[in-house]
This record gives sequence, structure tokens and C-alpha cells, in this order.
Amino acid sequence: MPLSINSIAPDFAGQSTQGTIRFHDWIGDDWCVLFSHPKDFTPVCTTELGVVARMKPEFDRRRVKLIGLSIDPVADHTNWAADIEIASGVAPNYPLIGDTDLSIAKLFGMLPADAGDSSDGRTAADNATARTLFVIGPDKRIKLTISYPMTTGRDFNEVLRVIDSLQLTARHQLATPANWQQGEDVVIVPSVSDDEARKRYPEGWKSPLPYLRLVRQQSA
Repeated sequence: MPLSINSIAPDFAGQSTQGTIRFHDWIGDDWCVLFSHPKDFTPVCTTELGVVARMKPEFDRRRVKLIGLSIDPVADHTNWAADIEIASGVAPNYPLIGDTDLSIAKLFGMLPADAGDSSDGRTAADNATARTLFVIGPDKRIKLTISYPMTTGRDFNEVLRVIDSLQLTARHQLATPANWQQGEDVVIVPSVSDDEARKRYPEGWKSPLPYLRLVRQQSA
């Protein structure tokens, strides 16, 4: 079956720019963002890798590890890093996995099983579906997937916003409404009864509908 939210993220061992990665061991007790690329030296992906390197302190602050994957050899990744630094002013400061046999992309459902077993001769267009971002929790379950076309750069501020929401839910059993930003009202999840909510929020809550209970945001 295809991977979906709450699926266990597949485990794997792969070569990266920072050595061998054993994925679940590498995540440990932290959160993780895995984001994939169809090929090295592609323009939109070059901008993304630089932006993520610049934003890494924000992910670190949330205990989120970053890891990229591109369907080319690790040696090419190392050469690509120089271009990324020229374009963005910062080189990747997180591992970038090589997937020359396409096995990891297939494992995560980003390429079909009949795609072959070598990156040789494949173009970015051949690997266009390897443009998915996964947020994975400490429990190794997938919390979010977002797939982008090759022509649209990913919005990593949105990724941080979603991670803030996910961590708020994990810690406080609070959900976030549409277009939520830090500091705005949040939603008491349905699994918390009114009696339990009164204990947690003695000041009460706004309830425009019986099933929609809004309170001030708790600290993340």
C-alpha cells in the first residue's frame, strides 16, 4: 500500500554526504524532514537546498533533523554543494543521500517499481515524481507529505508552520485552524472532553459551534 499519514516511515541504510545513514537510528528521538530531488544541478532544487541550509537553526530549535535525497551519486552531491553555496551563500549543512539504484525513492513510493535500478541515463523529467517532502515524528511515523512539481519551489516557512502545529498537538492536544500563525487561537481536539478541558482551561474557551472550542495558544 502507498505510504500515508501515520504510516511507519521505511527504514533504510544509504550513503550520504555525511557517511552511511541508518535512517531510524539517525532520527533517534527527534523529528525529521526528508525532502527529495529528481536530480543534481537542477535550478529549483539548488535554491531549495540553500534555503534549507540557511533556515537550519529554526529546525534545530524545534529538534528537527534535516536530510535530503537526490537520485544521483554522492560524489555529484559534493560537487553540487559548491554551486548551492554560490547561488545562496551557504552550502548544505545536513546530509544529502545518494540513491543511484533508485531503491530509497521506490521504498517511499516516489518512483514506480519498474523504474529500473540505476540513475545512469535518467533525466530530471524521468524522476519528476521524486519531489516529495516528508515530516516524520520521533515515533518514526509520517506526519505530513507534500509533493511539488519540479517548477515550483517549496515553501519551507510553511513546513515550519506545520511542524509547530504538529508539535503543539503532540504536547498539548491542541489543533490549529485554517491559516493559523504562532500566537493565534488554537482548537481543543475532540478527544479532550469538556470536563477535562475545564480542568486545563479554567478561564474557559470560545465555542461558536458545540464541536469547535477555541483557546489561547499554549507554549510550544
